[in-house]
Amino acid sequence: MDVETQNDNSPNVKAWLGAMRLRTLPLALASTLTGGFLAMEEVSLNGSVLFMTALTTTFLQVNSNLANDYGDFSHGTDNEERVGPERAMQSGAITEPEMRRAIWIASILSFLSGITLLYLAPLSWMIRGVLLVFGVAAIFASIKYTAGRNPYGYRGLGDVSVMAFFGILGVVGAYLCQTGEVGIDIVLPALTIGAFSTGVLNINNTRDIESDRNAGKITLVVKMGPERARLYHVGLILLGCSSFVAYAWMHFAWGWAWLFLAAFPLFALNAYRVFTTREAEQLDPMLKQLALSTFLFSLLIGIGQVL
Repeated sequence: MDVETQNDNSPNVKAWLGAMRLRTLPLALASTLTGGFLAMEEVSLNGSVLFMTALTTTFLQVNSNLANDYGDFSHGTDNEERVGPERAMQSGAITEPEMRRAIWIASILSFLSGITLLYLAPLSWMIRGVLLVFGVAAIFASIKYTAGRNPYGYRGLGDVSVMAFFGILGVVGAYLCQTGEVGIDIVLPALTIGAFSTGVLNINNTRDIESDRNAGKITLVVKMGPERARLYHVGLILLGCSSFVAYAWMHFAWGWAWLFLAAFPLFALNAYRVFTTREAEQLDPMLKQLALSTFLFSLLIGIGQVL
Protein backbone atom coordinates (compact mmCIF):
# COMPACT_ATOMS: atom_id res chain seq x y z
CA MET A 1 0.00 0.00 0.00
CA ASP A 2 2.88 2.35 0.72
CA VAL A 3 4.29 1.57 -2.71
CA GLU A 4 0.99 2.32 -4.40
CA THR A 5 0.68 5.62 -2.55
CA GLN A 6 4.18 6.60 -3.53
CA ASN A 7 3.49 5.76 -7.18
CA ASP A 8 0.24 7.74 -7.13
CA ASN A 9 1.90 10.78 -5.64
CA SER A 10 5.12 10.78 -7.66
CA PRO A 11 3.62 12.39 -10.80
CA ASN A 12 2.25 15.24 -8.67
CA VAL A 13 5.61 15.74 -6.95
CA LYS A 14 7.25 15.86 -10.36
CA ALA A 15 4.69 18.43 -11.49
CA TRP A 16 5.38 20.68 -8.49
CA LEU A 17 9.14 20.44 -9.02
CA GLY A 18 8.58 21.33 -12.65
CA ALA A 19 6.40 24.30 -11.71
CA MET A 20 9.10 25.56 -9.34
CA ARG A 21 11.58 25.40 -12.27
CA LEU A 22 14.57 24.36 -10.22
CA ARG A 23 16.91 25.07 -13.12
CA THR A 24 16.32 28.81 -12.60
CA LEU A 25 17.43 28.76 -8.95
CA PRO A 26 21.19 28.94 -9.65
CA LEU A 27 20.52 32.18 -11.53
CA ALA A 28 18.62 33.61 -8.57
CA LEU A 29 21.40 32.62 -6.18
CA ALA A 30 24.03 34.30 -8.36
CA SER A 31 22.95 37.77 -7.27
CA THR A 32 23.10 36.79 -3.60
CA LEU A 33 26.51 35.16 -3.90
CA THR A 34 27.97 37.98 -5.97
CA GLY A 35 26.90 40.65 -3.49
CA GLY A 36 28.02 38.59 -0.51
CA PHE A 37 31.40 37.63 -1.97
CA LEU A 38 32.21 41.20 -3.02
CA ALA A 39 31.47 42.32 0.53
CA MET A 40 34.43 40.22 1.64
CA GLU A 41 36.64 43.09 0.52
CA GLU A 42 35.24 45.11 3.42
CA VAL A 43 34.09 42.67 6.10
CA SER A 44 34.24 39.03 7.12
CA LEU A 45 31.45 37.09 5.45
CA ASN A 46 28.48 36.57 7.77
CA GLY A 47 27.32 33.03 7.02
CA SER A 48 23.91 33.40 8.69
CA VAL A 49 23.15 36.56 6.72
CA LEU A 50 24.34 34.97 3.48
CA PHE A 51 22.16 31.90 4.10
CA MET A 52 19.05 33.98 4.83
CA THR A 53 19.72 36.18 1.80
CA ALA A 54 19.97 33.08 -0.38
CA LEU A 55 16.85 31.56 1.19
CA THR A 56 14.85 34.73 0.62
CA THR A 57 16.01 34.93 -2.98
CA THR A 58 15.10 31.28 -3.53
CA PHE A 59 11.58 31.75 -2.14
CA LEU A 60 11.09 34.82 -4.35
CA GLN A 61 12.26 32.94 -7.43
CA VAL A 62 10.00 29.96 -6.70
CA ASN A 63 7.10 32.34 -6.11
CA SER A 64 7.77 34.04 -9.44
CA ASN A 65 7.92 30.70 -11.24
CA LEU A 66 4.66 29.48 -9.73
CA ALA A 67 2.92 32.77 -10.50
CA ASN A 68 4.27 32.65 -14.05
CA ASP A 69 2.83 29.17 -14.55
CA TYR A 70 -0.50 30.35 -13.16
CA GLY A 71 -0.55 33.64 -15.08
CA ASP A 72 0.37 32.28 -18.50
CA PHE A 73 -2.16 29.47 -18.13
CA SER A 74 -4.89 31.91 -17.06
CA HIS A 75 -4.21 34.18 -20.03
CA GLY A 76 -4.10 31.29 -22.48
CA THR A 77 -0.43 31.78 -23.34
CA ASP A 78 0.51 28.22 -22.44
CA ASN A 79 -1.03 26.27 -25.28
CA GLU A 80 -0.08 23.71 -27.92
CA GLU A 81 1.90 26.35 -29.87
CA ARG A 82 4.37 26.89 -27.06
CA VAL A 83 7.87 25.59 -27.85
CA GLY A 84 9.31 25.24 -24.34
CA PRO A 85 8.69 22.49 -21.77
CA GLU A 86 5.05 21.81 -20.91
CA ARG A 87 3.93 23.73 -17.83
CA ALA A 88 2.30 22.15 -14.78
CA MET A 89 -1.12 23.78 -15.12
CA GLN A 90 -1.05 23.41 -18.89
CA SER A 91 -0.68 19.64 -18.45
CA GLY A 92 -3.53 19.53 -15.89
CA ALA A 93 -1.28 18.12 -13.16
CA ILE A 94 -1.93 21.12 -10.89
CA THR A 95 -5.27 22.88 -10.55
CA GLU A 96 -5.86 26.62 -10.25
CA PRO A 97 -6.86 26.48 -6.53
CA GLU A 98 -3.76 24.42 -5.77
CA MET A 99 -1.49 26.87 -7.58
CA ARG A 100 -3.08 29.91 -5.92
CA ARG A 101 -2.53 28.28 -2.53
CA ALA A 102 1.10 27.54 -3.39
CA ILE A 103 1.66 31.17 -4.45
CA TRP A 104 0.28 32.38 -1.13
CA ILE A 105 2.56 29.99 0.75
CA ALA A 106 5.63 31.05 -1.26
CA SER A 107 4.77 34.73 -0.73
CA ILE A 108 4.46 34.26 3.04
CA LEU A 109 7.71 32.31 3.20
CA SER A 110 9.45 35.04 1.19
CA PHE A 111 8.18 37.69 3.60
CA LEU A 112 9.10 35.77 6.76
CA SER A 113 12.53 34.93 5.41
CA GLY A 114 13.09 38.56 4.44
CA ILE A 115 12.08 39.79 7.89
CA THR A 116 14.52 37.36 9.49
CA LEU A 117 17.27 38.54 7.15
CA LEU A 118 16.66 42.19 8.05
CA TYR A 119 16.77 41.30 11.75
CA LEU A 120 20.12 39.51 11.41
CA ALA A 121 21.82 41.99 9.06
CA PRO A 122 23.95 44.83 10.54
CA LEU A 123 21.64 47.58 9.32
CA SER A 124 20.21 50.79 10.70
CA TRP A 125 16.47 50.86 11.26
CA MET A 126 16.05 53.33 8.41
CA ILE A 127 17.81 51.01 5.94
CA ARG A 128 15.80 48.07 7.28
CA GLY A 129 12.64 50.01 6.53
CA VAL A 130 13.76 50.84 3.00
CA LEU A 131 14.73 47.24 2.27
CA LEU A 132 11.43 46.03 3.72
CA VAL A 133 9.57 48.21 1.23
CA PHE A 134 11.69 46.90 -1.64
CA GLY A 135 11.22 43.34 -0.41
CA VAL A 136 7.44 43.65 -0.38
CA ALA A 137 7.66 45.21 -3.84
CA ALA A 138 9.71 42.21 -5.00
CA ILE A 139 7.02 39.81 -3.75
CA PHE A 140 4.33 41.83 -5.51
CA ALA A 141 6.42 42.04 -8.70
CA SER A 142 7.08 38.29 -8.69
CA ILE A 143 3.32 37.70 -8.86
CA LYS A 144 2.29 40.53 -11.19
CA TYR A 145 4.77 39.57 -13.90
CA THR A 146 2.17 37.42 -15.66
CA ALA A 147 -0.64 36.93 -13.11
CA GLY A 148 -3.67 39.11 -12.49
CA ARG A 149 -5.14 41.87 -14.60
CA ASN A 150 -2.82 43.80 -16.93
CA PRO A 151 0.41 41.99 -15.94
CA TYR A 152 3.52 44.02 -16.72
CA GLY A 153 5.22 41.05 -18.40
CA TYR A 154 2.57 41.32 -21.13
CA ARG A 155 3.53 44.95 -21.77
CA GLY A 156 7.23 44.49 -22.48
CA LEU A 157 8.39 45.43 -18.98
CA GLY A 158 9.74 42.06 -17.90
CA ASP A 159 13.32 42.97 -18.85
CA VAL A 160 13.22 46.12 -16.71
CA SER A 161 11.89 44.14 -13.76
CA VAL A 162 14.58 41.45 -14.04
CA MET A 163 17.33 44.06 -14.20
CA ALA A 164 15.89 45.87 -11.19
CA PHE A 165 15.23 42.89 -8.92
CA PHE A 166 17.81 40.30 -9.98
CA GLY A 167 20.50 42.88 -10.61
CA ILE A 168 20.20 46.07 -8.60
CA LEU A 169 18.18 44.86 -5.61
CA GLY A 170 19.71 41.38 -5.56
CA VAL A 171 23.40 42.31 -5.65
CA VAL A 172 23.22 45.65 -3.87
CA GLY A 173 20.88 44.22 -1.23
CA ALA A 174 23.13 41.23 -0.54
CA TYR A 175 26.18 43.49 -0.30
CA LEU A 176 24.37 45.94 1.96
CA CYS A 177 23.18 43.18 4.30
CA GLN A 178 26.81 42.15 4.82
CA THR A 179 28.46 45.57 5.17
CA GLY A 180 25.69 47.90 6.33
CA GLU A 181 26.66 50.46 3.68
CA VAL A 182 27.28 50.69 -0.08
CA GLY A 183 29.08 52.88 -2.57
CA ILE A 184 27.89 53.81 -6.03
CA ASP A 185 30.44 51.48 -7.66
CA ILE A 186 28.55 48.39 -6.49
CA VAL A 187 26.06 49.21 -9.24
CA LEU A 188 28.57 47.84 -11.77
CA PRO A 189 28.43 44.19 -10.61
CA ALA A 190 24.68 44.66 -10.10
CA LEU A 191 24.43 45.59 -13.79
CA THR A 192 26.47 42.48 -14.60
CA ILE A 193 24.15 40.01 -12.89
CA GLY A 194 21.13 41.99 -14.06
CA ALA A 195 22.32 41.82 -17.67
CA PHE A 196 22.99 38.08 -17.57
CA SER A 197 19.62 37.45 -15.88
CA THR A 198 17.85 39.59 -18.47
CA GLY A 199 19.66 37.54 -21.10
CA VAL A 200 18.05 34.39 -19.73
CA LEU A 201 14.63 36.03 -20.03
CA ASN A 202 15.47 37.21 -23.53
CA ILE A 203 16.35 33.67 -24.64
CA ASN A 204 13.07 32.43 -23.15
CA ASN A 205 11.05 35.12 -24.92
CA THR A 206 12.91 34.66 -28.22
CA ARG A 207 12.13 30.94 -28.07
CA ASP A 208 8.45 31.65 -27.37
CA ILE A 209 8.00 34.65 -29.68
CA GLU A 210 5.40 33.05 -31.97
CA SER A 211 3.18 31.62 -29.24
CA ASP A 212 3.51 34.82 -27.18
CA ARG A 213 2.55 37.00 -30.15
CA ASN A 214 -0.44 34.83 -31.01
CA ALA A 215 -1.62 34.85 -27.38
CA GLY A 216 -1.30 38.62 -27.04
CA LYS A 217 1.69 38.51 -24.70
CA ILE A 218 3.67 41.54 -25.84
CA THR A 219 7.20 40.93 -24.60
CA LEU A 220 10.12 43.12 -25.56
CA VAL A 221 11.13 40.44 -28.05
CA VAL A 222 7.69 40.60 -29.68
CA LYS A 223 8.09 44.38 -29.95
CA MET A 224 11.60 44.35 -31.44
CA GLY A 225 11.43 41.14 -33.48
CA PRO A 226 13.71 38.08 -33.36
CA GLU A 227 16.69 39.57 -35.23
CA ARG A 228 16.96 42.62 -33.02
CA ALA A 229 16.36 40.41 -30.00
CA ARG A 230 19.48 38.44 -30.90
CA LEU A 231 21.51 41.65 -31.25
CA TYR A 232 20.04 42.80 -27.95
CA HIS A 233 21.19 39.55 -26.37
CA VAL A 234 24.77 40.08 -27.53
CA GLY A 235 24.58 43.59 -26.08
CA LEU A 236 23.43 42.23 -22.72
CA ILE A 237 26.35 39.80 -22.56
CA LEU A 238 28.80 42.57 -23.47
CA LEU A 239 27.27 44.88 -20.86
CA GLY A 240 27.55 42.20 -18.18
CA CYS A 241 31.17 41.36 -18.92
CA SER A 242 32.40 44.94 -19.35
CA SER A 243 30.63 46.20 -16.23
CA PHE A 244 32.35 43.67 -14.01
CA VAL A 245 35.74 44.20 -15.63
CA ALA A 246 35.34 47.91 -14.85
CA TYR A 247 34.53 47.09 -11.22
CA ALA A 248 37.45 44.66 -10.98
CA TRP A 249 39.82 47.26 -12.46
CA MET A 250 38.89 49.64 -9.66
CA HIS A 251 38.94 47.10 -6.81
CA PHE A 252 41.08 44.04 -7.55
CA ALA A 253 44.83 43.67 -7.61
CA TRP A 254 46.00 41.39 -10.43
CA GLY A 255 45.98 37.77 -9.35
CA TRP A 256 43.42 35.21 -8.19
CA ALA A 257 40.75 37.91 -7.81
CA TRP A 258 40.51 37.90 -11.62
CA LEU A 259 39.58 34.22 -11.69
CA PHE A 260 36.08 35.25 -12.80
CA LEU A 261 37.52 35.73 -16.31
CA ALA A 262 37.45 31.94 -16.67
CA ALA A 263 33.66 32.17 -17.11
CA PHE A 264 33.82 34.69 -19.96
CA PRO A 265 34.30 32.07 -22.73
CA LEU A 266 31.00 30.53 -21.61
CA PHE A 267 29.25 33.88 -21.98
CA ALA A 268 30.86 34.40 -25.39
CA LEU A 269 29.70 30.94 -26.48
CA ASN A 270 26.16 31.71 -25.31
CA ALA A 271 26.07 35.02 -27.19
CA TYR A 272 27.36 33.35 -30.36
CA ARG A 273 24.91 30.46 -30.26
CA VAL A 274 21.88 32.63 -29.50
CA PHE A 275 22.88 35.02 -32.29
CA THR A 276 23.35 32.26 -34.87
CA THR A 277 20.54 29.86 -33.90
CA ARG A 278 17.33 30.30 -35.86
CA GLU A 279 15.31 27.27 -34.69
CA ALA A 280 13.28 28.11 -31.59
CA GLU A 281 13.60 24.62 -30.10
CA GLN A 282 17.40 24.84 -30.14
CA LEU A 283 17.41 27.97 -27.99
CA ASP A 284 16.12 26.17 -24.89
CA PRO A 285 19.50 24.63 -23.87
CA MET A 286 21.07 28.09 -24.12
CA LEU A 287 18.72 29.30 -21.39
CA LYS A 288 20.02 26.73 -18.92
CA GLN A 289 23.61 27.25 -20.06
CA LEU A 290 23.49 31.00 -19.37
CA ALA A 291 21.88 30.49 -15.96
CA LEU A 292 24.54 27.97 -14.92
CA SER A 293 27.33 30.12 -16.38
CA THR A 294 26.15 33.06 -14.29
CA PHE A 295 26.11 30.88 -11.18
CA LEU A 296 29.63 29.63 -11.94
CA PHE A 297 30.73 33.21 -12.49
CA SER A 298 29.53 34.16 -9.00
CA LEU A 299 31.33 31.16 -7.48
CA LEU A 300 34.57 32.14 -9.23
CA ILE A 301 34.25 35.60 -7.71
CA GLY A 302 34.07 34.02 -4.26
CA ILE A 303 36.96 31.64 -4.90
CA GLY A 304 39.06 34.52 -6.16
CA GLN A 305 38.31 36.52 -3.03
CA VAL A 306 39.31 33.64 -0.77
CA LEU A 307 42.53 32.85 -2.65
